[in-house]
Amino acid sequence: MRLDEINILQGDAFVVSDRRGEINPAPAVPDGMFYRDIRHVSRWQLRLNGKQLEALSADNLEYDEVVFFLMEPTGTIYQNPSLSVTRRRGVAAGMYESITVHNFTTDSVAFELSVLFDADFADIFEVKDQMSKTGHLYRARREGGITLGYRRGDFCRETHIAAPGAFITEESLTYRCELAPGQDWCIDIEVRVGVEADVAVRRRPHCPDMPYTISDWLDSAPVLDTDWDDLLHIYHRSLLDLAALRFYPFPRDQASLPAAGLPWFMALFGRDSLLVSYQALPFHPELAWTTLRALAERQATHRDDHRDAEPGKILHELRCGELAHFGDRPQSPYFGAADTTPLFLIVLDEYERWTGDVQTVRELEPAARAALEWLDKYGDLDHDGYIEYQTRNPRSGLVNQCWKDSWNSIVHADGTLAKLPRATCEIQGYAYDARRRTARLAREHWHDSQLAERLERDAEDLYRRFNTDFWLPDAGYYALALDGDKKPVTTLTSNIGHLLWSGIVPPERVDALAALLCGPRMFTGWGVRTLAAEQPAYNPLEYHNGTVWPHDTAIAAAGLARYGRREEANRLAMALLEAGRYLHHRLPEALAGYPRENSLVPALYPTACSPQAWAAGAPMMLIRMMLGLEPDAGTLSVRPQLPEGLARLALHGVRFHGARAEALGGTAAHDLDRLRPTPGPRELMTP
Repeated sequence: MRLDEINILQGDAFVVSDRRGEINPAPAVPDGMFYRDIRHVSRWQLRLNGKQLEALSADNLEYDEVVFFLMEPTGTIYQNPSLSVTRRRGVAAGMYESITVHNFTTDSVAFELSVLFDADFADIFEVKDQMSKTGHLYRARREGGITLGYRRGDFCRETHIAAPGAFITEESLTYRCELAPGQDWCIDIEVRVGVEADVAVRRRPHCPDMPYTISDWLDSAPVLDTDWDDLLHIYHRSLLDLAALRFYPFPRDQASLPAAGLPWFMALFGRDSLLVSYQALPFHPELAWTTLRALAERQATHRDDHRDAEPGKILHELRCGELAHFGDRPQSPYFGAADTTPLFLIVLDEYERWTGDVQTVRELEPAARAALEWLDKYGDLDHDGYIEYQTRNPRSGLVNQCWKDSWNSIVHADGTLAKLPRATCEIQGYAYDARRRTARLAREHWHDSQLAERLERDAEDLYRRFNTDFWLPDAGYYALALDGDKKPVTTLTSNIGHLLWSGIVPPERVDALAALLCGPRMFTGWGVRTLAAEQPAYNPLEYHNGTVWPHDTAIAAAGLARYGRREEANRLAMALLEAGRYLHHRLPEALAGYPRENSLVPALYPTACSPQAWAAGAPMMLIRMMLGLEPDAGTLSVRPQLPEGLARLALHGVRFHGARAEALGGTAAHDLDRLRPTPGPRELMTP
């Protein structure tokens, strides 16, 4: 995210501009108004008497609306401007803009106001990779507006600009006006998108699975009470960002899901949606409800090499742009992820623990059984008991199908790429946890004790073999992966934190992992590096080989807390939350991996998404960890242990089993450490 960048988003649409509100055409820069992976406005520049305006200030009013205060340039500090401009912009299945010109002089002023526009209809991947278009661009002027369009075969996208009263050319719209002293002049411009010829997309009404307004969304979340003011702001920002990232990827559905992040990943990602649903369960469990159902309905049913699909597999990514439509990228949905399927089972179990929604667990039993079959039959490529991955689509499929899915993230200690297929350690941990959790569902809710017993045996067998094959006794940690020759990849990475989270680590090995996660090789002072320092592949600015990802650090903290290492977990939590203090209380997708003592303030990874879903969910996961919130057989266990410097932490109205519960820590705590659900305000869960 650039320092001068302003973005707004709602549902399937978002707008990225500079602090003047200008959308400036530039290669590999995601400025523009986007809808469902296509840039519908690539240029939108305001001119007053032919000159670009200067910014006074700009601020988001809400996640979907922004106001810019601008002034006419005079060219000298000795002359004040005669005109100022307020530019108010919103986004909703398009863009609307209200522009007001103010005359603060004692004379009448004539002026000309123009907007220069363009639409390149670039796919988001074409923006990122600087690719050229192959289809046909067209324009059609009409009374009070103009339509900009693009067609390639059966793929059509249009931008409809309505500007009543303007003089319109194929690249600009212009107003001429004279203002009396002290008067204002205002015009409204509407930009709507179309996915077929001559038909604009209607703005979607609010849907029943979500709160009707942002106030409802905020009011339905638990109330945080703490003596640390920055944490209050971080929590509020996280709630707003998750609300903003909700979108509707399936046109016939009424269910919204969390998109992964703005600008590059405003799409459904199975891994991201599942993890952020897990993070948000005590706060907004309806995210998990919609995510689980939507992913189950689109679970793979047959093998498709182009999509890396096999029966029972949970999708990785859903794209709606031109490149996916024509197969230049894997056609949607794409299934190239080896971790989404066990994560689906983990979240299904965790969802029931928090909500008591047995009906959903029973309705999704076929999907869960298919996911289990995928673990055994398709995920294990060579039948050695481990989940491996290797794309069957070498032209456009993902090389790495774990959460660190950049091409160079799985490297040996000498910096060379690991041979395919690869079995990364954290996926084995997920598979272990998924089997144990699904065994409970099978026994308690599907009444299939035979399946439960088999899953428990399989989990125990995986536990034993994993702790033999992946453990590096001389190094004192687990291998990142087994490569295609079953050779351990001995690189030290943050994946060991995920192993603690999954519970696959024997208690006697926790001390060694805790020391590494909180030691100088991995801990920057802001969070845990994805790859430890002083290794050949380490780079503090490499996407997965040295950066700090907030969700990754939060998972490590939760893993440490699982094994009772609350002091170390709190150290990671406080470091990450303190970073939010310097970042307008919003955690981005990733931070640079520089040591805190060198940087003093956290440095952003250059192209980090912001907002980003599982980064927004990370503070929620940390709050849960610090309060020791754990669902246990219909009872909410609250065992707070607060970090030094945090005297009071409480959540009022925790969402649990269709009611509300209190979680109190520090000076807010009472003698009770186990609280049963208490009646609360209106729930927003879909039955």
